[in-house]
Amino acid sequence: MSNYYNPKRTRNIFDKKSKKPFKLSRSKIDLFIDCPRCFYIDRKLGTGRPPGYPFNLNSAVDHLLKKEFDMHRAKGKAHPLMKAYKIKAIPFAHEDMDKWRENFVGVQFHHKPTNFTITGAVDDVWINKKGELIIVDYKATSKDGKIEKLDQGWQDGYKRQMEIYQWLMRQNGFKVSSTGYFVYCNGKRDAKAFDGKLEFDITVIPYKGNDNWVEPAIKAAYKCLCSSKMPEADSDCDYCNYVEAREKL
Repeated sequence: MSNYYNPKRTRNIFDKKSKKPFKLSRSKIDLFIDCPRCFYIDRKLGTGRPPGYPFNLNSAVDHLLKKEFDMHRAKGKAHPLMKAYKIKAIPFAHEDMDKWRENFVGVQFHHKPTNFTITGAVDDVWINKKGELIIVDYKATSKDGKIEKLDQGWQDGYKRQMEIYQWLMRQNGFKVSSTGYFVYCNGKRDAKAFDGKLEFDITVIPYKGNDNWVEPAIKAAYKCLCSSKMPEADSDCDYCNYVEAREKL
């Protein structure tokens, strides 16, 4: 059997005549913001962008962090990182926590004006003394220097990711803090030897989100999919530029 990537898809294709709610994930909203043309080709025509390689090391870090925070969640106690950064909160215990974290399930909300079911899988949720939920996202990388802020352009997607999660939890009736946190694990590159293990410096970076853009973006994405005209290619989209260059060749 050939294992080449076949991008053509027949499931979850948008049909404006359908009365069934259409699932739209957090990542697809971000795709629309990144390039409406790629979004249209993906969700309406059924051909997605070629997938990137899986980041198995990142997934391992993510899994271990969840296990670690879950131990403190079960005890109703703060994790040492919370204490170190003077965050007055504990991991939030809720019966739907596993569902909220599950890919392709996550936190869901039916947006009636568009008939979209918006979904997003969170990494973690904490709760402060005011009863506000705190959205938490885990990140793993390996870079020189300490990571203490999100000041790179490509990290704007991380910020939007958190804001959509905040929006989703609010739509589900929860009181949500505007301040979320990124637990950033940075693999050390200055160790004397590998010795079969990789050590990390961990920082907790606060971010004050603003989800005012989310609903307009959902409505704009709906309008895009309802159109019979494909959006113009984005000059900043590497995928669109590749296709255009290939066609010229």
